[in-house]
Amino acid sequence: MGERPADERVRDFSEVDTGLSAEEAVAEAQRCLQCKKPSCVKGCPVEIDIPAFIARIAEGDFAGAAQVIKENNLLPAICGRVCPQEVQCEGQCILGLKEVPVRIGELERFVADHERKTGSRLPPKAEPTGKKVAVVGSGPAGLTAAAELARLGHSVVLFESLHEPGGVLMYGIPAFRLPKEVVRAEIDQLRGMGVTILTNHLVGTSVPVSELLSYDAVFLGCGAGLPHFMGIPGENLNGVYSANEFLTRVNLMHADRFPEFDTPVRHAGRVVVVGGGNVAMDAARVARRLGARTTLVYRRRKEDLPARRAEIARAEEEGVTFVFCASPVRILGEQCVTGVECERMEMCATDASGRPEPVPVEGSRFVIDADMCIQAIGQGPNPLLVRMLPGIGTGRRGNVIVDEEGRTDLGKVFAAGDIATGAATVILAMGGAKRAARAIDRMLRNS
Repeated sequence: MGERPADERVRDFSEVDTGLSAEEAVAEAQRCLQCKKPSCVKGCPVEIDIPAFIARIAEGDFAGAAQVIKENNLLPAICGRVCPQEVQCEGQCILGLKEVPVRIGELERFVADHERKTGSRLPPKAEPTGKKVAVVGSGPAGLTAAAELARLGHSVVLFESLHEPGGVLMYGIPAFRLPKEVVRAEIDQLRGMGVTILTNHLVGTSVPVSELLSYDAVFLGCGAGLPHFMGIPGENLNGVYSANEFLTRVNLMHADRFPEFDTPVRHAGRVVVVGGGNVAMDAARVARRLGARTTLVYRRRKEDLPARRAEIARAEEEGVTFVFCASPVRILGEQCVTGVECERMEMCATDASGRPEPVPVEGSRFVIDADMCIQAIGQGPNPLLVRMLPGIGTGRRGNVIVDEEGRTDLGKVFAAGDIATGAATVILAMGGAKRAARAIDRMLRNS
């Protein structure tokens, strides 16, 4: 799949990938071996019949391919762009043992984009059951649960606290990776299926918990929006942001276009981003597009970075400087950030994740000049709503405790996605939401 040159794309927020042509998609689909026991399907958390949709592409039946995908996934244009296929479906492709695996993600994106341009068709719905389900949060988990429940014939009301639905798809992932018109188009399909989406509705305040629990079932998909900080001196200085706040201000609230829009963000000449995941890469690449010289500090080695390989390579191409085996110990400045003091780390015995455990090197401190420091070291579930649900079990990190089907300790309340697992990928949240939706359906039909 082609991509725009780095020196061009770093000046704007337009999409980096240019997508496959119809001819390229057919040629790629024809590489599929159509295995009798396709391991790629086992690697897909939402259980798409991958060989079937690829076979349709190989035949030139792009509309048929879209229908196959949408039997299991109503958000294919999103998944085709942001899912880590290299460790899921493509990671299981048998061709990958000897050559490049079939580019399943690129094919999924092609099919979804083709259908959006030529006219989308909604999947069939079951007969109405008369049951009403409340879905809290319109991120990947909430959207998936709402789609599945609507498909199964239930009446669904989706509550979103922000002014636009989409959750992390809108506020967290930059437009150069996931264009907002793509998200809006796939959300519109839910509306077409009869899902009622209520924005600016904060459950627990504008929507009382008693009203929420009056529904026949409740699904919690409100994500992990509570940012973590390092707890080092200087975090109260002007110019210190969580990646969550920084990305929300730019992606959803148009801070990059202040004063045309009312949301400001500090425009710094030198930015330090702390972290090594996809969120850190997003923050660093956004900062570059706002004109900053950007340095990303990660406490382990380059090969330990948890971000997708493609995003790391693109950040490097776009001019992000990486400092490995280092960790901030203090943010410098009086009122505003002037620098970030770090210390070198050496790698010792491996930890539970299989990566080497970093240990500080004595006497190795150094300073990176900076006007802004963005911390992208993870986030957890927001505890406000959970505390209002009496009797619901939570883990030590504030996550809602669920069983394999998403059931909580409250009989008719289910949960999936980051609120249950902690921060994870879009597709894993969707897979958990599908399982929970099926369990809700069984419960309602037996009630």
